[in-house]
Amino acid sequence: MAPGTGADTIVSTQEKPLKGAWGITALLFFFMLINFADKIVVGLIGMEGLGFTPEQFGLLGSSFFFLFAISAIVVGFIANRVQAKNALLVMAIVWSLVQFPMLGTASFGVILACRIVLGAGEGPASPVAIHAMYKWFPDSRRGLPTAILSQGSAVGVIVAVPILTEIIARFSWHWAFGALGIAGLVWAVAWRLLGREGTLVDPPVSAAKGAEGGPERVPYRYLLTCPSIVAVCCAGFASYWGLALGLTWFPSYLISGLGLDEKLGRNLTVLPWLFGSFVLLTGGFVSQQLKSKGVSSRWCRGALAAITMIAGGCLMPLVGSMPSPALKIAVLVFGSAIGATIYVVIPMIVSELTPQAQRAGMLAIVNSVVTLAGVLAPLTMGAMVQHAETPVAGFEQGYVVFGVLLLAGGLIGLLFIRPEADRKRLAARAVALPLQPARA
Repeated sequence: MAPGTGADTIVSTQEKPLKGAWGITALLFFFMLINFADKIVVGLIGMEGLGFTPEQFGLLGSSFFFLFAISAIVVGFIANRVQAKNALLVMAIVWSLVQFPMLGTASFGVILACRIVLGAGEGPASPVAIHAMYKWFPDSRRGLPTAILSQGSAVGVIVAVPILTEIIARFSWHWAFGALGIAGLVWAVAWRLLGREGTLVDPPVSAAKGAEGGPERVPYRYLLTCPSIVAVCCAGFASYWGLALGLTWFPSYLISGLGLDEKLGRNLTVLPWLFGSFVLLTGGFVSQQLKSKGVSSRWCRGALAAITMIAGGCLMPLVGSMPSPALKIAVLVFGSAIGATIYVVIPMIVSELTPQAQRAGMLAIVNSVVTLAGVLAPLTMGAMVQHAETPVAGFEQGYVVFGVLLLAGGLIGLLFIRPEADRKRLAARAVALPLQPARA
């Protein structure tokens, strides 16, 4: 029998998480923590530390995302059919092993190849982890655990920055990669011993059709053209543009652009993530509280995130006009992180509109569209920095582009994220598949 169906599952009409749900959430939190520590390491070493030009460094930052989207979609569809706990274990082992070649004398080509493979291993991480976690929590209780899982990204950077900075200073940048490989293997052992598969199954999109037989499905052409899903893709893409810049270019902006001391610049890299961490937890909690009080998803999920993105988009073009480095950093941190709630609501909206048998695949598709910004943003910023009159002018032109994207994404989200209306339309397209006989 396909995973997620059968007598050992529980349709989530209940309003409480399963026993052990928060323990699984903690493990998945650390999974995402390591995932984002892996992403930030190249930005911390910086183009000066690696000895690359701005365009080479931009290419290196983008290379992580070359196979990211393809891998996410492939593994996401596999996760529709296999246990999520096994997919997560394989991913963690892949990311860990690919760090160790950097312990030797690594050329630009070697680092580039390893980052491409690492991106392929980490591409499915977020959608598969969310899919796994949602098997433990009913829809009305997903706001806070989704925020906690998203917190793994922020805390991963906050924890990694001082530790990796110290490792780079005391040993070398090579051992920063080695430390991440070891951390990944430790998590893989813990997950192998403690990880379990949840048993909650979401109610069908169309209750009447879902009651007719086995798993319910909606043809992918209707899911992929659903206005709410298209809108969260646009909003997420705009927000992820800034996240990719933060992972790759923010330390270089502080050091090469604003002229800060190298160690201070690396340590200040945590500022957007600290503020973003607060926004994620607050936004997730507020969204969940409003949802539990009967507020529509359009407002407690869609509008909540979209309005904060619009605010960030209005601020980002002002970075270049600030009279001091401190004010530039303050505006950049606030403007780039205030809209972080979008990362909490994207998976909840997709899950709300997608039958569970298709959830991992749709989460992966949406995640892949969103993270395409990771390919374009570092390359765009690298070209702007290399060809501008001064590095700081190039950086600040890049942040204007980011602000325009935030404004556009936020407005699209505000206008078109309407999950309740779209769920009704999708219910009319739902098909109940016949029950499959249990396998011996």
